[in-house]
Amino acid sequence: MTRHRNNNPSPSRGVIYGRNPVLELLKVGKRSVNKIMLSQSAKGRVILEIVNLAKQKGIVVHNVPPEKLNKFSGNLQGIVAEVSSVEYVDLSNLIGKAKKSSKPLLVILDGVEDPHNLGAIIRNCVAFGADGVIIPKWRAAGVNETVAKSSAGSIEHISISRVVNTNQAIKLLKENSFWIAGVEKRGRTLENIDLHFPAALVIGSEGFGLHALTRKNCDFLISIPQKNTISSLNASCASAVILYEISKKMKIF
Repeated sequence: MTRHRNNNPSPSRGVIYGRNPVLELLKVGKRSVNKIMLSQSAKGRVILEIVNLAKQKGIVVHNVPPEKLNKFSGNLQGIVAEVSSVEYVDLSNLIGKAKKSSKPLLVILDGVEDPHNLGAIIRNCVAFGADGVIIPKWRAAGVNETVAKSSAGSIEHISISRVVNTNQAIKLLKENSFWIAGVEKRGRTLENIDLHFPAALVIGSEGFGLHALTRKNCDFLISIPQKNTISSLNASCASAVILYEISKKMKIF
């Protein structure tokens, strides 16, 4: 009988593969799962059980061409789970922790998909005194090794919550007296706004900005004045500029 070496990556590498390892990962539920990549050719009882468990837990499952999993080595069995590099914080706990600050400030990301951008934004949040970051589960980057590297270690210094529905998160924030400020080109500049705390800053995706419903649920919109010689700043650059301006109003420097 041929004995197969266990090629599963260690937890620190951020991916778990193989049908039974992924199934046990979901059953135990101790680690946050960013997403599951499932080969379009993968079939069977265990695969069905994994998909059903993922749906119950609100975990994104991407059905991908088999060749997309080729970048991973080992006996994949048609499935790879991307595991978070950090433990996410429950939104209610994040809000409670933030409200202990003298001027609570949270940052909500409305569909930022580039992990390098996410890492840079998290770094900016730490640099300019934000109390936490809220990211969506769907159609957005989760915290992985690329994010951790791009943040230059900042993910270790800030609480991150991952939510199923961004607008439900905004509703909960409003119920806890947070003012919601969306970053939008058509918004007013911070110099013309009397910013109240607790506050939450909403930053949209790289290509499309804020979703329509998210924009509608913001209390007001803010923008960065700039010349028309270039298109709008990307999400990480915009977050740096606006967080710096907010930090001056917070008088943290």
